[in-house]
Amino acid sequence: MKQKDLFKLIIIAITVLWSNTFLLAQAAKNVANYTVSGSVKDKKTGEELIGVSIAIEELRGTGAITNEYGFYSVTLPSGDYTLNVTAVGYSTETRKISLTANQKLNIAVGDNEQVLTEVVVSSKKKDENVTKAQMGVEKLDVAAIAKIPVLLGEKDIIKTMQLMPGIKTAGEGNSGFYVRGGGADQNLILLDEAPVYNASHLLGFFSTFNSDAIKDVAIYKGTAPAQYGGRLSSVLDIKMNEGNDQKYHVSGGIGIISSKLNLEGPIVKDKGSFLVTGRRTYVDVFTRLSNNAQLKNATLYFYDVNMKANYRINAKNRVFLSGYFGRDVLGVQIFGIDWGNTTGTLRWNSIISDKLFSNTSLIYSNYNYKIGFNVGKTDVSITSKIRDYNLKQEFQYFLNPKNNIRFGANVIQHTITPGQIEATAESSINSAKLQDRQGVEAAVYANNEWAATKDLNISYGLRGAFFDLLGAGDFYNYNPNGTLNNVRSYKAGESVQSYFNLEPRVSAAYKVGEAKSIKAAYARNTQNLHLLSNSTAGSPTDSWIMSSQNTRPQIADQFSLGYFQNFADNGYEFSVETYYKTMQNQVDYKNGANIQANELVEGELLYGQGRAYGVELFLKKKTGKFTGWVGYTLSKSERQINGINDDNWYNAKQDRTHDVSVVGIYEFNKKWSVSAAFVYYTGSAVTFPSGKYKIDGGQTVFLYSERNGYRMPDYHRLDVGATLTIAKTKRFESAWNFSCYNAYGRKNAYAIDFQDDPNDASKTQVVQTTLFTFVPSVTWNFKF
Repeated sequence: MKQKDLFKLIIIAITVLWSNTFLLAQAAKNVANYTVSGSVKDKKTGEELIGVSIAIEELRGTGAITNEYGFYSVTLPSGDYTLNVTAVGYSTETRKISLTANQKLNIAVGDNEQVLTEVVVSSKKKDENVTKAQMGVEKLDVAAIAKIPVLLGEKDIIKTMQLMPGIKTAGEGNSGFYVRGGGADQNLILLDEAPVYNASHLLGFFSTFNSDAIKDVAIYKGTAPAQYGGRLSSVLDIKMNEGNDQKYHVSGGIGIISSKLNLEGPIVKDKGSFLVTGRRTYVDVFTRLSNNAQLKNATLYFYDVNMKANYRINAKNRVFLSGYFGRDVLGVQIFGIDWGNTTGTLRWNSIISDKLFSNTSLIYSNYNYKIGFNVGKTDVSITSKIRDYNLKQEFQYFLNPKNNIRFGANVIQHTITPGQIEATAESSINSAKLQDRQGVEAAVYANNEWAATKDLNISYGLRGAFFDLLGAGDFYNYNPNGTLNNVRSYKAGESVQSYFNLEPRVSAAYKVGEAKSIKAAYARNTQNLHLLSNSTAGSPTDSWIMSSQNTRPQIADQFSLGYFQNFADNGYEFSVETYYKTMQNQVDYKNGANIQANELVEGELLYGQGRAYGVELFLKKKTGKFTGWVGYTLSKSERQINGINDDNWYNAKQDRTHDVSVVGIYEFNKKWSVSAAFVYYTGSAVTFPSGKYKIDGGQTVFLYSERNGYRMPDYHRLDVGATLTIAKTKRFESAWNFSCYNAYGRKNAYAIDFQDDPNDASKTQVVQTTLFTFVPSVTWNFKF
């Protein structure tokens, strides 16, 4: 099937999907309806606010929610109305209108200090967790993340997110994560719409996201709306601050191993603003003071810079330019590695009409790494990268108070350089370059949020995903057993292999009482980029491959069901969600596979199926001096791949039976607050040797049998923290943050190795590596 025919099929399917909606709209035209629309922004900073609720007092259950650019639109019969504007952390604003014609109404809201001190993790609307059709979504309040104690005192949105049910850390102090039994590569991480392929600093102990630059964070656990695609397990959607368009501000923080500085202000007051944030560690400064020669000459640091600017051309048009630049450098004696991300997003927002909102984005993303080592007179370097160019056009149509339609298309051009080896001329190692791979990923999508009745809300959508692997280069075909079948050469731009998949999504919430609802959802997701990694926690040298003749797109079908209830005037939230997910075309490796800088790497891969299922319980207290939550996950994640474990089902490496998190924050007064976080989880599935034997010279070789048939020891720790605000005026703020990671010094296993007992070679000695036992930290934060 030709590409143009595929797109025709998508368009026909979407037309059928929405025809009923538009017929209903035509039937309602005989009623005199008018639209009130505009934006909601922060009175102090001028930033547009996401997810603000505009409720119509006279029409219970009718209203609107601002989109990610602060725009709202609601269509009503002519008449007099009261608009109640509510957002977490802000005082409620009330506006009275007489609607006899279309109106534009921009609203500015002021902050509410008392509310800000009470909220840790919350939805934007008090009962949104109950009424909204979308399920499996968590939203983090960035302003309160600073109070949760984390490793080395650096507030971190990913570390906080890992405390939520259904989301599991990839390891001790690591920024990698698993969602509902999926792999680390099955999470789509977006920063201002740009994909981030490696979201870690310092080998995973920090995430790439400077929380001071972040405005909004939401994670969808496999049931995202149709505008998201490309990954099986989750979407982590992160949006950067836009900067203050009223006044200039400088803020920052000085910690034990890193410092940061932020500058923001107006380009033109009320029309445009900018934001620049920078962060750098200085571990390398302290290592130079060491008496140890190896440590003194070691290099270990990272830096990152976030930048954003926006300008309002006129009342209906606005442009944004944002970027991220980050780099890690690690060097010890003869070995060194550096890696980093670069992203850029140019966006144009246009209010086409009172009901139609447009966003056009040009997006760039680049992740690359370079490994260097020296042996004698030989200098060798290995480089790899993945680069994307993405053009996206999206429309949001506020049809009426019951239907909010989002539709659009995007095209991504992927380029992967899997490996390039460069060596000095006198080296015995030959310079070589693996062939670049080119691919095009395109999608057309539409999604509708439909308030079917006062008790039933439904979100449904369809995404058509197309992928085409392109030449130039030599492409290898393998038999199912991994034996090379044939090689064929393709010209530049010639289609090698293409795939097309339809991805339906639907979720619904039905209220069964006051502040109670039952939700159900189904979603299909596909993925055409595949991560090759032998590391459980993820590594900077992990590489990506595209779908091809041998590696088919991964496909996941997830079914979920949940019960949601709020108590005490929405002061408490409780939910229980269950899910079952099947996965096709899962990738694993042959025993002893060579996946680094290997032109024939697909011959090392095996393919099969997966399944994951579980139950997630969540109880959260949102108001009062004491706030926090308890999360518990009971889950299972398995794979079945011919050629592994005698073709039987086996545990995925991310399989953990139990996962518990308890978070508490107590506000003593305006100066002092304390916090604690306790985590416990079952040890990850791991492959340990089941025996050993001797070969020539008495060398010991360990025998591995069952894949992931053993468990690491159970993990648990307690983190504590305290914040002292020593100054807070209109012109200056200053606070100290004290924290202790692993307060009771639990020696958790980071790695377990096996070796011959030095006293008796017939016996085996187990060696456990522990990274952190007791890690205190102090950070001073300021703003003026």
